[in-house]
Amino acid sequence: MRVLLQLSASLLTAAALSGSAAAAPATRLEFAISYPASQSAEPLDGRIILLISRDLTREPRTHVEPNEPLASPYLFGLNVEALAPGSEALLNDDAFGWPAAHLSAIPSGDYLVQAVLNRYETYHLADGRTLKLPPDKGEGQQWAHKPGNLYSTPMALHVDTAHPAKVALLLDQQIAPIAPKPDSEFIRHIRIRSELLSQFWGRDVFIGAHILVPKGFDTHPQAHYPLMVFHGHYPDDISGFRTTPPDPDLKPDYSERFHLAGYNRIQQQEAYAFYQKWIAADFPRFLVIEIEHANPYYDDSYAVNSANLGPYGDAINKELIPQIERRFRGIGAGWARFTYGGSTGGWEALATQVFYPDMYNGAFAACPDRRERRQRFREARVVRQPGLVHPLFREAAQQPVRVWRCRPRCW
Repeated sequence: MRVLLQLSASLLTAAALSGSAAAAPATRLEFAISYPASQSAEPLDGRIILLISRDLTREPRTHVEPNEPLASPYLFGLNVEALAPGSEALLNDDAFGWPAAHLSAIPSGDYLVQAVLNRYETYHLADGRTLKLPPDKGEGQQWAHKPGNLYSTPMALHVDTAHPAKVALLLDQQIAPIAPKPDSEFIRHIRIRSELLSQFWGRDVFIGAHILVPKGFDTHPQAHYPLMVFHGHYPDDISGFRTTPPDPDLKPDYSERFHLAGYNRIQQQEAYAFYQKWIAADFPRFLVIEIEHANPYYDDSYAVNSANLGPYGDAINKELIPQIERRFRGIGAGWARFTYGGSTGGWEALATQVFYPDMYNGAFAACPDRRERRQRFREARVVRQPGLVHPLFREAAQQPVRVWRCRPRCW
């Protein structure tokens, strides 16, 4: 339940001095967090995130923004295992937090407080490991919006460092499931069960994609198209594409990330301009996909095989993309595919071209993450050598660092 509060200081103080905010004396500020049996009759595993916000107008969980850390609430975390309904998890000064390392470092003042339980499930992996991790529920590993997670109604709290209190928070709300995205004239969706990933994780694992189809896709059923694979973090849908003109009444915002006013208007303008180009008579016709491969660790898999995540690279390239090309009439040949992306997506585009050289005809990477991630290396350069291995060298010592194996034509 979203709560918008505009409370005076007197009302905040009254709320803090009455009810659960002053339920028990404490030597330091602490929080007793529980959930009712109506939310789950079984014990739960997970991580409790406590949010303490100076912003009194919106739910604390709604403004945890990685690109705006200075506007974020105070955050504290506590792992719980087999927490039974009605039992309390005590979050006190031992809990690590940010930007305040401990609860005792929070200054006196008026706040909104809220707790969220990011629920974990037990995985029995094919390699014998048993892990408790938060599954993705279609939200891209966003714990504040993950369906099934429990949270408390925001509560006004006056913190007085001279008179600490024990505060009770009840996780009596649950985040609702996410409705499937509807298909439209230009944007389609696909979700498949990956046999490779299901075998690795010991349970059914699904991956998917959003597909941007060209103008005339439905009226030219015999046409087949090249495929562009746009790599990056979890996509809510096809990004940067808008079939309606920019909203003239849109209030311009300010982007802290780019230090730019009216960034939301620029986004709408560019998205609509892309749509106009996409439907132009002289614009090439092809498919564009953005991949959904969020997992228990992160919002994307980096699109490669790994010991921790399993064969995501193979699942994407050998299971998902062939399905997309069959259903949406891709040409299905390496010369008719390429990858692109920026930042993490740039790294993924390069890695995909390197690890699957016959599947792609090129990779376009903008500001990619470093290919060589060992921080002790000041800089690295590519050095050609005969054969299949193209190592990177430490610039000073000329010591090889074997990062990728690929065919010479990859470079």
